Formats: sequence, C-alpha cells, structure tokens
Amino acid sequence: MVFRDERWPDGTPSWVDLMVPDQAKAVAFYSGLFGWDVRTGGEETGFYGMAELRGRPVAGIGQTPPGQEMPALWTTYLSVSDVDKTVAAITEAGGQVLMPVMDVMKEGRMAVAADPAGAVFGRGEAGNHIGTQVTAAPGTLAWNECMSRDYPAAKAFYEQVFGFGFEDLSNDDFTYAVLLVDGRPVGGLGALPASVPAAVPSNWSTYFSVADADASAAKVAELGGQVLDQPFDSPYGRQVRVQDDQGVPFLVIAPNEQSGKPEGWEE
Repeated sequence: MVFRDERWPDGTPSWVDLMVPDQAKAVAFYSGLFGWDVRTGGEETGFYGMAELRGRPVAGIGQTPPGQEMPALWTTYLSVSDVDKTVAAITEAGGQVLMPVMDVMKEGRMAVAADPAGAVFGRGEAGNHIGTQVTAAPGTLAWNECMSRDYPAAKAFYEQVFGFGFEDLSNDDFTYAVLLVDGRPVGGLGALPASVPAAVPSNWSTYFSVADADASAAKVAELGGQVLDQPFDSPYGRQVRVQDDQGVPFLVIAPNEQSGKPEGWEE
C-alpha cells in the first residue's frame, strides 16, 4: 500500500467518482466489495460521499441531483494545474464542455467535458483535495483507459490538450496505445472493436485493484451485481469486467504471474 500526499502530475488520471440514483445502495455495494469506509459530506457538498482506505480518500460516490438526467457511470478525472486553461484547450481541440468550471469549496476546481468522439471525462485542479491518496492495494484505482469510436480523432485531441506521449501496442487484432506523461504510463487509449455493439459509446473505463479477480467477480454477483465477461489473464494482471447493482460497469484486476505485484503492494 502506497500513500501519496503530493499533487498528481498534469494529465494523470487522479480521481474517479460515481453519481447514481441511489447513493446508499452504491455505498453498500462498494463497501462490501472493496472494504471502503464512505464518509458522507454535509448539504454544502451535495452529500458527496468520500470513500476511504486507511483514512485516506480513494474514490467518490454521489447522488444524482434531483431533476437532472445523467447516466450513472464512473467518471475519470485527469489532473491539471490550470483547469480554466484546459477548458479553453478542450474547446479549441474540438471537445465539448458539459459542466463548466466550478469551485468545490477549498477542495479544488473541476469541470466535465467530452472529447470529439463523445467520451466523457473530468478535469480536476487540486486544492485541499489532490485526488486518490492510496495505490498498490485492493480497492484502489489501478488503471483508466479511453475506448473510442474514433481513435485517430481521440488521439489527436488528447495529445493536443494534455500533451500525452503514446506507446503503441497495436497489432492486427486491436488498436491501443499507452498514454505517457514524461515517459511514465498513466492510462490507455484504444479503438472500440467492431464486435462491440453500436449502442456502446466512446467511454473512459475504470479498473480497481483486487487481490483475487475470480473471488471479486463472485462477490460482485453476491452483492447483486453482474459479471459481464469471464476473468482472463493478461501481461498486466488477471481481470474481469463487471457491473454493480445499479448497472454501472467497471473492471477489477489482480496481480498474476505475468504482471507481478506492484511496488508496495499490500493485501
């Protein structure tokens, strides 16, 4: 388990949160799955829930605001040092601002946007809140990736706005690149395969670390969620796509022999 107290470098996926119709139900599900302790804020925060491990924040769970129609999903937030400048760059690069810049008390500043292919993501400028403060343990953020309906447009967009470098892993079967910040892997960008139903839009996916992918998949089903695919091994770990009991998809991934355990890993 690794703790972090410094702001994440620009472009790093540093936070995820979930907005759902039934916040209490989501808190019960994810606390049961990951062992999170979720502390709900007051009215001034919109009763936003801060999920913690060892007393440090790892993710957020909120209630969909009354009267607002918005899809229930895990939103990936990319760290930025100047959210206003980033919003302007998003518009210039062909993206769309869905939620304008807003101050979150003294915690920081944020906005939500969509890239030119429609994938929704957030940007966060750190204040008191720097993002997730725990990594390399079950229940922590493991990986974020954008799977796009227009890979070339998405690649050009994220390079222009965030200055990402790319490590191309593509082959004849798939198109995928690792997103790099100062040469360091921080996330992924891929093309949605033709086999994916047309109703599935471009999207940012969230992976959470677990100790055992198979056991976690079984726990998802026990808690009322659904296992969407069979667990499989990759060079990066054993993973499985699931959804919670309100239909929100995400992935869990565990260390395997190919990947080894991350530095500082603690179960």
